[in-house]
Amino acid sequence: MTPRPIHTPTAEYPITVTPTGRRVTVRIGGELVADSADALTLQESTRPAVQYIPLADVRRDMLTRTATTSYCPFKGDAAYYSVNTPDGQTVADAAWTYEQPFPAVADIAGHIAFYPAKADIAVADA
Repeated sequence: MTPRPIHTPTAEYPITVTPTGRRVTVRIGGELVADSADALTLQESTRPAVQYIPLADVRRDMLTRTATTSYCPFKGDAAYYSVNTPDGQTVADAAWTYEQPFPAVADIAGHIAFYPAKADIAVADA
């Protein structure tokens, strides 16, 4: 089996992780899933910025780990979670986390991100 590639961010393909500095909330089906003043913004090259929220600020009782995984050569192995709302709605693979991210993005360890197409992610005005 060929080893998976590991890439380091460069000037041509930068990745930054910075404190968001504003309150971030995540709702699914109208239910508040996450509320944090300590989110991190990961900006990967020209892709849309992603909010990574500390797991401590997430309603863990609404999360169910799934069998889905993926690999990013810049960040590492991702694990996925479905969100189960109190009204019985399940949104499959709505969030992901890098439990052991590569050194270039080590700050996102212990954080989770949600897909904008599956959740209402709001970043408060400055």
